[in-house]
Amino acid sequence: MQFVLGSGSPRRLELLAQIGVVPDAVRAPDIDETPQKAELPRPYCARMAREKVAAVPAEVDDIVLCADTTVALGRRILGKPADAQEAEAFLKLMSGRRHKVITAVAVRRGDKLWQRDVQSIVKMKSLSAQEIDAYLATNDWQGKAGGYGIQGPAGALIPWISGSFTAIVGLPLAETATLLAAAGYPLYGKTS
Repeated sequence: MQFVLGSGSPRRLELLAQIGVVPDAVRAPDIDETPQKAELPRPYCARMAREKVAAVPAEVDDIVLCADTTVALGRRILGKPADAQEAEAFLKLMSGRRHKVITAVAVRRGDKLWQRDVQSIVKMKSLSAQEIDAYLATNDWQGKAGGYGIQGPAGALIPWISGSFTAIVGLPLAETATLLAAAGYPLYGKTS
């Protein structure tokens, strides 16, 4: 049995390390992440996690973990911005408002699938043009849903959250540990 992380996210690797989990392999799946017409954020996020975990090649006894983090403003999905202009538009939309961050986790072993999603609420302070420009200049927005990462410089823009901090970063650790244990991963007391 090997443990395969189906993600190219360095944040997910760091979060797993916090609970003593080190993947035997890292294989980022390549799937189409385009939302379907009228698809709502939570079902979209869960579908992405399922499609990612299904796309990762693994042996029948391997445990594969994939996750998807989605930022939603109402029914609107704010994905990874294509460029600084789109990141700026996202920040302006969220400025002074609350939004949801949904992270879905899927674990597969053989033909069995375990899945959970965690929804958190994040309030972004009202941002000045100077604050937006300064954040964009860090390039921290690149490759991040909603155009920001709470664990980096954008943490100064977030005065309040309700939910799981680790889920907002990209992997809810309590739920992930439960899913890994259900799949038979020796979380506490790995012997190899």
